[in-house]
Amino acid sequence: MSEHLKNRPSGAPETSFGFAPVEESARQGLVNEVFARVAPRYDLMNDLMSGGLHRLWKADLIDALNPPKGAVPFALLDVAGGTGDIAFRFLAEAGEGGRAVICDISAAMIEAGRARAAGKVQRLSFVQANAEALPFPSASFDAYTIAFGIRNVTHIDKALAEAFRVLRPGGRFLCLEFSSVQMPLLDTLYDAYSLNAIPRLGALVAGDAEAYRYLVESIRRFPDQESFMGMIEDAGFDRVRYRNLTGGIAALHSGWRL
Repeated sequence: MSEHLKNRPSGAPETSFGFAPVEESARQGLVNEVFARVAPRYDLMNDLMSGGLHRLWKADLIDALNPPKGAVPFALLDVAGGTGDIAFRFLAEAGEGGRAVICDISAAMIEAGRARAAGKVQRLSFVQANAEALPFPSASFDAYTIAFGIRNVTHIDKALAEAFRVLRPGGRFLCLEFSSVQMPLLDTLYDAYSLNAIPRLGALVAGDAEAYRYLVESIRRFPDQESFMGMIEDAGFDRVRYRNLTGGIAALHSGWRL
């Protein structure tokens, strides 16, 4: 990252990589490097960092989606789905008509997901692609999910526009993401824990404090609940709402393409 900070051409568009300013064109590559490094321990670190709460939050997402049972055809696109947590839960709940596509820009995360799915999960495929330019026809999915991934997208508005495009009329958008803590005292405790303990935990378990420092800082850069709800509405979605989870540590946003 230091080279991108030192050698930014004058006037080049900038964005943030955690708390650091970087060239907009360089950000996605830096994010890809982070996930290439954390992929082998990604699921273990999620459990350790959240005390297992991420499992409950993902269960809430699947409950909200409420996939149809039986042979009713239902296609899910899980973007930034990496190691498969959302897609696996969906396929366990959906009927035999359910199928899922995991789309992730990180080859390392897809490799980890394929390893988890091998011989155990059916009706599932993997595609490596950027959320800002999905390689799928318009109106080809019944639901679009993204869990803890949209804050890593350089142009969130483009990703939301793509989500709208690939959904069929009547399709559902669901986004689970870390958000702005809404409870006094909890916000202070969470800041102290996440900014200090999580990078240390990353160093101890994954051997990479810097990757987890970025992941924590990216949460602070992400829009709050109301602002992100407005972005989803601007993308064309209707009946947009959100629900805070664990006092706003995470939030589940939803909308419909009508």
